[in-house]
Amino acid sequence: VYEQDFWVKSNNYQETPTENVIQLWKLLNLQICSVLSTMPKENYSRLCNTGRGTQNLRTIEWLAADYVKHLKHHINQVIVGAFDVIYP
Repeated sequence: VYEQDFWVKSNNYQETPTENVIQLWKLLNLQICSVLSTMPKENYSRLCNTGRGTQNLRTIEWLAADYVKHLKHHINQVIVGAFDVIYP
């Protein structure tokens, strides 16, 4: 189980300047985009262990699409109605 409150508190996001959090988020997402854009397309169908057991193995393509939905969900928390997405 992902302990969101623990990790948010541990990373001290509430006391971190907003600009720093945005820059971190931007750089992490640019890195994810770089990895996905340089990865051979045939690897998109490879399965990943999400840490939830073999019944929840997901493809890289599924994880990338789910990540975008999840990201839009969080952006909607900051900028209400920015994206037409329901997550999960």
